[in-house]
Amino acid sequence: MNRKEITIIENKIKKGYNISSSEALELANIEDRELLYNLANNLRIHFNGNTFESCSIINAKSGRCPEDCKWCSQSAFYKTKIDSYPLIPAKSAVEMATHNTNKGVERFSLVASGKRLSDTDTLKAAEIYEKLRKDVDIKLCASLGLMTKSQLQTLFNSGVTRYHCNIESAPSHFSELCTTHTINDKIATLKAAKEVGMQTCSGGIIGMGESLEQRIEFAMVLRDIAPDSIPINILSPIPNTPLEDTPPLTEKEILTAIAIIKVVNPTISLRFAGGRGALSFTGQQKALNCGISGAIVGDLLTTAGATNIETDMNMAKNNGFNIEFSK
Repeated sequence: MNRKEITIIENKIKKGYNISSSEALELANIEDRELLYNLANNLRIHFNGNTFESCSIINAKSGRCPEDCKWCSQSAFYKTKIDSYPLIPAKSAVEMATHNTNKGVERFSLVASGKRLSDTDTLKAAEIYEKLRKDVDIKLCASLGLMTKSQLQTLFNSGVTRYHCNIESAPSHFSELCTTHTINDKIATLKAAKEVGMQTCSGGIIGMGESLEQRIEFAMVLRDIAPDSIPINILSPIPNTPLEDTPPLTEKEILTAIAIIKVVNPTISLRFAGGRGALSFTGQQKALNCGISGAIVGDLLTTAGATNIETDMNMAKNNGFNIEFSK
């Protein structure tokens, strides 16, 4: 595609057009990637403005996961020596949420290892959220695995307004990465979350051996799911997991993937999640100009975040974003 053809595509997308897989592949292979990055940035500005959405998470239940996800340190299948503990006390969650809201972070989420919470642990999580809603002025999210509609209703009643469940990769690749649950299981959880009144958050991890075509497939499935937010993780290979020797993506591949996901999902906010240390600081700034408009800030899950909250906020400001928000 040349500049004129991309301008035509941009105007069509702004009017509601959904690009095809073949068009996405053509864009992803364009010789001048700046044209692709500019397209994604223009769509972000048009549909999302300059609002930068920040969120933070706490690893609320760790280790001993019965799932065999090949990328994950939490899986009991792999000897990763990760700490294992049950659901944290409400006091710990309140302290972390307070720390984050004092730094201007908008959202806060509990994240739990495991396929799903028991009904007993769901009630415990709801009690933590009720305490958070009472004591901290911050929007509440949850990432607690596969859940039933009744469990999600319990969380919604306790104050959770957005549920997170990544599809992780393209359906054609996912079965090579995990055999103990399916993408359809994840989609069912997201559908149930919407039915009880929650917003949804769903993305995945790039760099797990998938092809460019599968990254496009991944973006297309997300378009069908239509979450409110798409977190983009970049694989950080963990020793003693099956993906420990996976070759890293180049910055060009990462930025291209981000831009394509944005062009396929123009109205949805994309956010940095785990693994962005794979990008240089300059590369992270570049990503803010090819589709990214938010970030999970602070320490990320079981690995340290690439930057701290102040650095992220300043980077967003320096790239023209407004980090003001209303609770």
